[in-house]
Amino acid sequence: MVQSTIQQRRDTTQTQIHHQASSIVDSTQAPIEASASPPIQPQNKASLGDAQGETEPKFRPVVMLITLGLHIGALLAFLPQFFSWQAVGVAAFLYTITIGLGISLGFHRLASHRSFTVPKPLEYFFILCGTLAAQGAVKGWVGYHRMHHRYTDQSKDPHDSTEGFWWSHLTWVMHEIPNEPERLRLTKDIAKDPFYTFCHKYHSQLQIALGLLLYLLGGWSFVIWGIFVRIVVGFHSTFFVNSVCHMFGYRNHETTDTSTNCWWVALLTFGEGWHNNHHASQYSARFSNRWWEIDPVWWVIRSLESLGLATQVKRAKL
Repeated sequence: MVQSTIQQRRDTTQTQIHHQASSIVDSTQAPIEASASPPIQPQNKASLGDAQGETEPKFRPVVMLITLGLHIGALLAFLPQFFSWQAVGVAAFLYTITIGLGISLGFHRLASHRSFTVPKPLEYFFILCGTLAAQGAVKGWVGYHRMHHRYTDQSKDPHDSTEGFWWSHLTWVMHEIPNEPERLRLTKDIAKDPFYTFCHKYHSQLQIALGLLLYLLGGWSFVIWGIFVRIVVGFHSTFFVNSVCHMFGYRNHETTDTSTNCWWVALLTFGEGWHNNHHASQYSARFSNRWWEIDPVWWVIRSLESLGLATQVKRAKL
């Protein structure tokens, strides 16, 4: 889609966008009610406090330093002494487990949207996989994602795409989210779950434990590729959904936001790139709408359903 068309659509969307109730359901399957407040027009994050009486998003230097350190560590993969095909294989395997089963299936379709149900031990396995993706604590991830759907392309959207590519892709992570009470309210269904709480509290320690295991199995090459490279690639692949999939691509549905479908993001994220389809039917476990839209995570869910392990699988009416 040409850039002029995209910009025209974005401008139109920003003047028409309104609050909608998300299709997120809690553990009792009750939908979250829509906010009664008037539409919020997109505005610069720096002026958010003046416009709404809220605190300006506070910069988090520790997160910036950790992010920088991960990228520097990933660059070590270019040194010959840290390369081996076994290490690349470990990285690819862990990427599939943490991004495919962990983020896309576990954090997103299962925990955030409750698009299907699985036995608790299996659910906890997927949540552990998502925790090892190193994209923050699970309650934060789920809460921010639910806020994204509730306030898409508005100032309360944690990664509001109208603020530009770099804000929606990276910069938002390096700032505190000012409406923390909203996140807590939207995650009541998982707030007291003991396993979610464990993963939320010890997500950094779990990553360190994985790094130590990889070192024992294959030395520094396994650590460089299995931790640093894998995390950085997974980080950017997932966040392309926040940035690229609100700016470039095509649309199957005329939603009241700027969401788009992007085939190469879908390939990197096991189906997450069909973002416009997802925004049109947030509850659906299936993100693909057309036969050629590849959605590997949906194939996994269908397989679990055929085995009787996934139930109450929600589908969009195509």
